Order: sequence, then structure tokens, then C-alpha cells
Amino acid sequence: MSNEIERLLVAGASGGTGRELLRRLRDTDITVRAMTRSREKERTLSEDGADEVIVGDLLDPADASRAVADCNGVLCAVGSSPGLHALMGDLVDGTGVENLVHAAVAADVEHFVFESSIGVGDSREGIPAPFRFLLWRVLNAKNHAESVLRTSGVPYTIIRPGGLTNAPATGDVLVGEGGETVSGSIPRADVARLMLASLFTPEAENRTFEVVSRDGHRGTSRGLVELDWNVPGEKGIEIEE
Repeated sequence: MSNEIERLLVAGASGGTGRELLRRLRDTDITVRAMTRSREKERTLSEDGADEVIVGDLLDPADASRAVADCNGVLCAVGSSPGLHALMGDLVDGTGVENLVHAAVAADVEHFVFESSIGVGDSREGIPAPFRFLLWRVLNAKNHAESVLRTSGVPYTIIRPGGLTNAPATGDVLVGEGGETVSGSIPRADVARLMLASLFTPEAENRTFEVVSRDGHRGTSRGLVELDWNVPGEKGIEIEE
């Protein structure tokens, strides 16, 4: 992994986590390319800090390739909302991320950070059963995307947040590794902070983390890990057990 990230793709830039990523990247020297499916959101994304905006659909492999061209880092914060549309057809959480991973391989991307979810794969028990039932197709799609990313050969970090909130960043999060580790909620702003830190934290490479805020944590924690997280412009993120 290189610390010389020059051009970075933020996929899902018009979503909650994506916009937090743009705000955090605004004052860096990194050229930020934002991707959205909505042409109406081009101006908003530019105002949020994007240097370039790509309008496209990751379900189209050509759009995925166009989005990642000339980028050496990817922050992927795409997601599907629960609803009838999530019960049919391909989901951006699965097929869309798979297309982006394949495009990242072809573009020689140096690091790919993927926002997944607690409840995926071996973290299945981290969310209550009713929510697993409601989100089962989205969770399955993210599980597939995680598997594709792990076997792609692209250096990666997978961040599995708990329930996402719009509260301000706390800077006080619990990070678990191993699946059934932590459960609860976390502000999107804290997730964005960790996603960006993953690009500049060598210890985060090729690992999968479950994350919740300390205030939002519920139940018993296990498998907590401490890393020296690094964010451009910050001394570091202190995360305690």
C-alpha cells in the first residue's frame, strides 16, 4: 500500500457516508472523484468537495471502469435501502461492487476500502433476527462483494459498521475483528473517518473490522483490536479497548 494517494474514487458519494467522506477529504491534497447515479446531484457533490464528478451506474461494467480509471484508491460506500426494489434484480451492494472490484484490478488500484455491514458473513449474529430477515438480500449481496474483494488481489480493508446514524462524529469507537465481536450503532461520520484512515494505516491492509461507537455499543464486546489509525491532517485516532 502506498501513502501517496493522488486520485481517489468515492463510490456512493451522494449517500450519507459518501458525503461525510467528501467533507473529510475537502481539505486534503488528494484529487477526489465522486460517483453518483443522479445527474441532479452533480452540483451538490462539487460543493461538498469533489474535484470531479462521474455520473454512472456500477451495475454497468463500463461505468465502473470509467469511474476508477486513473485512480489509485477507492472508498466504496454504496448501498441499497430495504424495500420492494431490493427483492428483485441485481443490487449495487453485490453486482455493482463486484464490477468495481474487477475494474479496480484492471486499473492497478493500490487500496480498496469497502463499507459493508455488521450482519454480513461471520458477523451475522451482530444484528437482531428481525433486521436480518428484513435485510437478508442486501446482507447476502454484501457478503458476495466481500468475498470477491478478498480474492481479487487488490489490497483491501472492509469496514462493517453497526446501525448507521446521522449524529456527529464521536471519535470514540470500538473496533472488533473476527465476526461476532461488537454490536450496536455508529455515526456515519465516524465510519467515514475510519474508511479514510484505512488508506493510510498499513496495519489495516487485508483485514475486516466490525465497528460501533462506544455510546452506541450494546451487549458484550469481544475480539477488540487496537491500531495506530492515521488520517491526513490528524495525529491519529485513539481507539481503546
